[in-house]
Amino acid sequence: MRALTLFLLGSSLAFAEKVPVDKLIEMAKGRSADLEQALKDTLGADAILRGTAVDGVGKNFVWAVAAASPPQLQIDYAEPVAAWKAGSLWVYQGEVKTGMAHRFNWIVDGKSFGGKNDVPAYGPDSYPHPGVPEGKLTGPVVLESKIYPGMKANVWYYVPSQWDGATPLPVQVWGDGEGYVNRMNPKRTLEVIDNLTAQKRIPFVANIFISPGTANGRPMRSPEYDTVGDTYPRYLLEEVLPEIGKLIKLREDGYSRAIIGQSSGGIAAFNAAFRKPDQFSRVISWIGSFAALQTSPEHPVGGAEYPALVRLRSEPKRNIRVWLEDGAEDQDVGPGSWPFANLALANSLKFKLYDYHFSFGVHTHNQLSGNTELPESLPWIWRDYDPSKTSQEFKQGPEEASKPVWRVVTLNRN
Repeated sequence: MRALTLFLLGSSLAFAEKVPVDKLIEMAKGRSADLEQALKDTLGADAILRGTAVDGVGKNFVWAVAAASPPQLQIDYAEPVAAWKAGSLWVYQGEVKTGMAHRFNWIVDGKSFGGKNDVPAYGPDSYPHPGVPEGKLTGPVVLESKIYPGMKANVWYYVPSQWDGATPLPVQVWGDGEGYVNRMNPKRTLEVIDNLTAQKRIPFVANIFISPGTANGRPMRSPEYDTVGDTYPRYLLEEVLPEIGKLIKLREDGYSRAIIGQSSGGIAAFNAAFRKPDQFSRVISWIGSFAALQTSPEHPVGGAEYPALVRLRSEPKRNIRVWLEDGAEDQDVGPGSWPFANLALANSLKFKLYDYHFSFGVHTHNQLSGNTELPESLPWIWRDYDPSKTSQEFKQGPEEASKPVWRVVTLNRN
């Protein structure tokens, strides 16, 4: 029976034309007579059968599933909602919160079916805006390292088209840089930078996208990013920034530098600022790998030391501003627990009165949620920036100080 259903759903795919997502949602809102076929053509027969079919734009989404009995849809961990019939399919159309990634599952005959994690809901500033100038991307520039002998890495830089070319620019350093240089990919980085720059929600900034290097055919991502210490910060400060500084004018004060990364790149960003707070004062860490991935006699638990180290009475508070992000379904493996480490680090930052923000969603080890909140996180780390200054004392605000510490609720067991 399932094979017959698959055949019937898939038989028209050879000539199917996908419907634009915004039109598909309007068809669902109006319960169009053509909706069933449009869903099959756009979301795909196999995804509909598996219960993974979903698409959306902004806050508006549509889901479809094939089921013998009426299903309910559970979005994140909210109360399930009833679907309605569109021909042979069951459909739900509704709104979700933007600026985060969501999960869903269907409930059929009282049992969970299908579902999907890491469904991004982008806000308006993650889409191109008409009339907004696009910045200029240059690269890749290939840099060879002496700090990491024999290592070569690709580097791109991106500057606002409105920049006069003479005024030294503040800097944002992005790890895993190759993932940010194409437009309208899941990261939406260039679109967000352009929009926020035009809205004057961030200053004119030079964005430097750095790929992990390769030395003698060996990938260097983990040795660079997961190693606790000052080697990677020195690589940035002594090699990468000076070379890019020969091509465009950059500010050299730590007050005017941010560093951003995900997973191992997230701990690399935090490590650089913690070790060199006078050189990097603004941090975004998504799904940071605060775990024992690279260890040494000096740092026997590697990045897993940070949640405890930050909180130590003997450890001075660094003058840095930190945005942390992780999800409840992030990985728990031998080297450590990503969700618990990030929760613990957030509480350590809170106790030590850091100027910090922590987003904790429902997603897996996936950057999509961090991508969706970029229109919020970039203005947050750059708020109050004054180009006439070279320093500022970052203080925890009264709103955060009044909130309780982070707590854990188990969701995956009865």
